[in-house]
Amino acid sequence: MIIVSGRLYVRPERRDAFLAASLEALKQARSAAGCLDFVVAADPIEPGRVNVYEQWVSEAALATFRGAGPSSELSAEILCADVNRHHIKSSGPA
Repeated sequence: MIIVSGRLYVRPERRDAFLAASLEALKQARSAAGCLDFVVAADPIEPGRVNVYEQWVSEAALATFRGAGPSSELSAEILCADVNRHHIKSSGPA
């Protein structure tokens, strides 16, 4: 299993527009083969922060969906990012 998680920073006044522009990618991801979860959400404390979380069955499933990455319009909105990929060997109920 692959988990991609972290945070992106956009200008606070552009965050709602960024989230709206991310909605189509979110819908596509959730319907993609091998996607277990995909979330792009406003942080409740920091006005310019966007939290991201993705869960995929495999690296191949992630790579197939990801392709060339986010659109240039979305990428241009990101001021900085701290997002990491985690390779999970096992998991179970919390």
